[in-house]
Amino acid sequence: MRLRAVLFDMDGTVFDSHLDWIELRRSMGLRPDGRAIMAQLEGASEAERARCLAILHAAERNGAERGEIVPGTLELLGALHDLGIACALVTNNSRASAETVLAKHPMPFDLVMTRDDGAMKPDPKALLLPLARLGVSPRDALAIGDAHLDALAAHEAGIAEILLVRLPEWMRALIPPDVAYRDAVDLIQAREIIESLISERPLQAC
Repeated sequence: MRLRAVLFDMDGTVFDSHLDWIELRRSMGLRPDGRAIMAQLEGASEAERARCLAILHAAERNGAERGEIVPGTLELLGALHDLGIACALVTNNSRASAETVLAKHPMPFDLVMTRDDGAMKPDPKALLLPLARLGVSPRDALAIGDAHLDALAAHEAGIAEILLVRLPEWMRALIPPDVAYRDAVDLIQAREIIESLISERPLQAC
């Protein structure tokens, strides 16, 4: 394929916040139903929404402060940049959370988009907007994430390739059969898959 951009999810893909998102939902009184937390709060009262957002922001802040970069992230980003492939971070986390992560763990992204910048996954606009800013067509892009929301957004956006890393089985069940994606156990294997997609020439380690 003619790969010009890779769209990376953050939490669980390139950064491990060590947050238990299912338990976090339970602390808010929310049942895991496949939707993003912000979507689950759309029908809540103003008071309930404020309470839950306070819990969410505190958890994201804690995760950003205490988490760690996923092994293989910097090597993959460096290799992609060496080939002139743009790399964007697209996360449903807050801008404050993403900035904290990147301040503590610098990663060379060409663009960073968060839920504060517009649409959230699984809305395809969450991926189409960064691609438009990069001047790249969806058919020349690859999306990499760790959740069904990443796959759904990429599929609806017409992204050429979807790569999911360490996808939990309960999330796999939420991906419709017509959504094609590739599995990887970690970013090391993800890099191998990307290599096979774009060239016979291996990506060079940075």
